[in-house]
Formats: sequence, structure tokens, C-alpha cells
Amino acid sequence: MSCSIELPAGMSRRHFINHLAGAAALVSPATAFTNSILANATDMKKRHKAAIMLWMGGGPSSMDIWDLKPGAPTGGPFKPISTSADGVTVCEHMPLMAKQMHHMAVVRSMSTREADHMRGRYYMHTGYVPNPNVEHPSYGAVIAHELADQVPGLEIPPFVSVGSGSVGPGFLGMTWAPFVVDSNGNVRNLDMGVDPARLAQRMEMLATIEKRFIGERRGASADDHAKVLDKTVKLMTSPQMEAFKVMKEPAEAQERYGKTGFGRGCLMARRLVEMGVPFVEVDLGGWDNHANIFPTLQNQKLPELDKAMSALVEDLADRGMLDDTVVMWMGEFSRTPNINGGGGRDHWARSWSVVVGGGGFKRGVVVGETSSDGKEVVSEAYSSQDLMASVLKSLGVSLETTFTAKNGRPMKIANSGKVIKELFA
Repeated sequence: MSCSIELPAGMSRRHFINHLAGAAALVSPATAFTNSILANATDMKKRHKAAIMLWMGGGPSSMDIWDLKPGAPTGGPFKPISTSADGVTVCEHMPLMAKQMHHMAVVRSMSTREADHMRGRYYMHTGYVPNPNVEHPSYGAVIAHELADQVPGLEIPPFVSVGSGSVGPGFLGMTWAPFVVDSNGNVRNLDMGVDPARLAQRMEMLATIEKRFIGERRGASADDHAKVLDKTVKLMTSPQMEAFKVMKEPAEAQERYGKTGFGRGCLMARRLVEMGVPFVEVDLGGWDNHANIFPTLQNQKLPELDKAMSALVEDLADRGMLDDTVVMWMGEFSRTPNINGGGGRDHWARSWSVVVGGGGFKRGVVVGETSSDGKEVVSEAYSSQDLMASVLKSLGVSLETTFTAKNGRPMKIANSGKVIKELFA
């Protein structure tokens, strides 16, 4: 039995099959891809800026990681240790990151306004508090929008989210939405393992459905839908998709990052930035520690964070990429200085820390100070929008950039935050 399949206007069957054949021919073995990446790494590093956000969903206790208060009633049991940056200390359970702190800066004087998970997540990602009338773009959308043109020929989406911590593109539109993958590089509803012949059959069927959809919607453009199909096939058959396959990395590299979801995510982030992706977000949840915080941090969260984050920073530095790549660590807020009756800490946004490094940032420094009990900022306080303005400045993005929201209102990039001057030499 045979059937006739009709493609949308603007895409002939011959065009579609030829496109598939041509795209499939571009897919090289993983070893060839890896060799190509290494051969072109120096050139790629010169061509683009990038940022990697390590998102700590749930609100990590920065007072137990980056700003310890030994001897204070609020201090908890952990001890500070010296690091590779003179005068900078971190938690004893972060020994690998201690060796990389000469590349990083700790901002200990964050004071933000949202202590609710969803509102804090939105605020720290966008620099704006939630507003029912406007959906603001996140770091990833803004940076992708501003930096994507630096890498001609990039076929991977410019904003990749490993996990589910990211916030969307807001009024910038779906072109700048996060391309969400899991830590194994799997894309939801996108099967990368199908052979070209079967892919052709599937895409022809999709084309038929698209044509029916076009016919039912007056004013829809067949050419636009054909372009969507063409773009999808190009993505699915692009050799650049190999960047997501972290299991192709040498065993030693996988071990250094840690064989965890976060470890694979950080390794993937390095590979994606090497390929030219301007923004990657990697999610590590599980920080909402209202009870049993200290054993949870000591035995679970800090070892996983320490291994992956240190390997990422070290790799970027060793490969000469850190000067052009910003690494930032943050959550939606921190935890209370006071320890509750369940041996945990609750939500706290008044005084806490974030960590940044690479790009144009000054390194091996501490910015700001909190009181001896951690309850107050005792130096100049900085907000989410101040941090965002500083990250954008570090990447060379003009802070005069203004977007227009869907309601027609001009929206200042980073909500007119002030640059944290101590982060720059």
C-alpha cells in the first residue's frame, strides 16, 4: 500500500529529503568532533564571551559555605579554611574550591528583598520583582540576545539550561527561551538517536500535520512553518549536538567533575561554551534545609558542589577560557543565621553571599562584610540588579541597553542596577 504525503508550501519533498541527506552527511564520529573542538578551541575562545550560572535551587546557606562565623551562636559547627586567595576563607567541606579561589570573588554583602522561593528565583534571575503586567527576561535570555551574534554558524540554541532552574525569555520572545536538557544531554521530545531514513519519515508526517494546521488557520505562513521544520532538522542532525554528550569525555574528566547530575551538567557547560554557546545554566537543587542542615551539607550537598564547581573553574582556567567566561554561583536567597529547633535554617534574604569569577572580574577578593553573627550587612549592600549589572559589564554588554516590553514600555537592562565597583580592578 502506498500513500501520498504533501509537504507545506515552500518545502518540496525533494528539498526536504535532500536537506536530510546533506545534514546527515555532516554528522561526524564523536572522535572527529572532539578533535575538531580541540583544534579550533583557541580560535573559538577569542571569538566570544560566555557565562555559566550555577543555580542553587532552594536557597543555600551561604553562611555555612562562603562567610563562616566561627564561635558565634549562629555559626554552626563548620570551620573556615584558608584558600589560594590571600585572606579569603571558605568552609572546610569545600577543600577543592579552596584551591581555586584565586580565580573567584565572593560578594558577602548581598541584601535582597524576596524570601519566597518563586519570587526570589524570579528576582535573582531577572533583576526585577515579579509583576503581573510584565514578564521580564532572565540572565540567559538577555546574555544570549546580546552575545549570540559573536559566534557565526552556531546551530545550538544560545541559551541552554541543564535541569529546571532557569527562568524564561519574558518579553524578548521564544527565540531566546532556554533549550532545556537533562544532565545526560537528553532533550525532551527530541530523539537524537534515530537514523536519517526514519527521521525523514517522521518529519514528512510532521510536515503533513503542519500543512493541515496551516490550512485551518487563516493568515498563517506556510513558508514560516517550513522554516521551523528546516531549523528542527538542522538542529537534530548538527554535529554540534555532540557537545551535549558528556559521556564521550575521558573517564578521568568525568571522575574529576563527579559522576552526579550536577557534575555532568558542569562538564556539559564547559563543552557547550567551547562550542560557542553564550549562556549555560546548571541547576543543583536541594538547598531548602529547614531541618538537619549540617549533616545534609557535610555529607551530600557540599561534596557534590565542591567537586564539580572546582573542576569547572580549573578547566576553564587551564584552557585559557576563564578570561572570557563568567562563572556565577547563587540561589534565590540564603538561610537564617539563627538555627531553628529542627537543626535547620529558614529563609533569609537580608544578608548573604554570591560568588563570581572569570570574565572581567577582579579575582581572589572578598567584597562586603556582614556582622559577627551574620544577621546584618555592615558595608554597602548590593541587590540582584546590582549583581546583574556587574555580570553584564564583565561580559562587555552595554548597560545603556534598553528593551521594549510588549506593553510598549521601555525596560532598562538589569533594572538600572549599579555596578559593584569592588569587583573590577
